[in-house]
Amino acid sequence: MAAVAASGDGQPGALPDGDAMGENLAPLPEGLLRYIAATTWLHQLPLVALTIAVFLLEVVPLELQRRVVNDVTKHREYGAIVLICAAYLAAVGLQGSIKLGLNIYRAWVGERAKRNLRRRICTAETAGATFAQSRGTAVSMVVAEIEPIGNFIGASASEPLLQTGILTTVIAYIIHVDILMGAVALALFAPQLVFVPLMQHAMNRRTGARVWLLRQIGAGLIAREAETHILDPIDSARIDRVFHLNMGIFEFKFTMNFLMNLCGHLQIIAALLIGGWRVLQGDLEIGGVVAFISGIGRLNDPWGDLVNYFRDLSVTEVKFKLLTGATPRPIPARLAGMPAGD
Repeated sequence: MAAVAASGDGQPGALPDGDAMGENLAPLPEGLLRYIAATTWLHQLPLVALTIAVFLLEVVPLELQRRVVNDVTKHREYGAIVLICAAYLAAVGLQGSIKLGLNIYRAWVGERAKRNLRRRICTAETAGATFAQSRGTAVSMVVAEIEPIGNFIGASASEPLLQTGILTTVIAYIIHVDILMGAVALALFAPQLVFVPLMQHAMNRRTGARVWLLRQIGAGLIAREAETHILDPIDSARIDRVFHLNMGIFEFKFTMNFLMNLCGHLQIIAALLIGGWRVLQGDLEIGGVVAFISGIGRLNDPWGDLVNYFRDLSVTEVKFKLLTGATPRPIPARLAGMPAGD
C-alpha cells in the first residue's frame, strides 16, 4: 500500500507504491491486448482455471432436473428424488461459490489495472509531459474513461472463455438429450450468427465516433474562457451529433435484443412441438423435454454476454488507443526505479 512520508516542506504526503500490476511504470504497449498480456498474465491463468470449472458444472443441474422429472413420472421411490435434489443443491452451491471467487478475482485484477493507468495519467500531468489533448482530456480519463478499461481488463480472458464454454457444454448436452430437437434448435439459433455481428459492427462504429466527439467537447469546455457562457456553434453541432449517434446505437441495440429473444422463443416452441410429439410416440421421456427447454434458456444469456464482450472489446480498444497517446514517454527518471506494488 502507499507509504506516508514527510515532504520537503514538512507536510505529510503519500508516496506511490509503484505499478499496480507489479511492474514499473514503463511506457504503455501499443495495443490493449499487449498491455493485458504484459501486466496481468500471471493472474489470467488462475482465472482461466476457475472459469473452466464453472462452465463444466453448467450441465449438472440440467441433467439432475431431467432425472427428477423422469423419476416422478415413473413413480420411483421418493427417497431417490430427495438424494437427487440434494445433489442438485450441492452442484449449484459449488458452482456458485467458484463463480463468486472468479468474480471477486476479476474485480481485483481490474481495480489494479485502473490504479496503474490512473497513475500513468497523473504522472504525465505532474511531470509536465506534452499531451496531444488538453488537460481536460486527462481529467476525463482519470475520472471516467479508465473505469471501463479496467473492468474489461479484469474479465478479458475469463469472460469469453466462460461464455463460450457454457454455450459449448449446453449445446453438447442438448444434442445428447435428443439429436433431432438439438438440430432444430441450432438451426433456429443460426440466424443470430449473421445479424448479430453486422448490427454489432454498426454500433461499434457509432460508439467510437461518440467517444471522440465527447473528448472534443470536453477539450473545448476546458479551453474556453471562464467568463464565457455562450455555447460555441461547433460544440453545439457536436452535441447534436452525439445525440444522433446515441439514438442510432439504441435503435440497433434494442432491435438486436428483440431478434435474439424472438429466436430464443422460436427454439422453445420447436422443442415443445417436436418434444411433445416424440413423448407421445414413446421415443422420448418427459424429463428430456424439460431439460431441453431449460438448456435453451441457458443459451441466451451466455450468447448475449459474448456479444457484449466483443462490443466492449472494440470500444475499449478505441479508448486505450487514445489513452496511449496521453501517457508520458519516456517515464521520468524519478519514477523509473520505483519499487513494485503489492
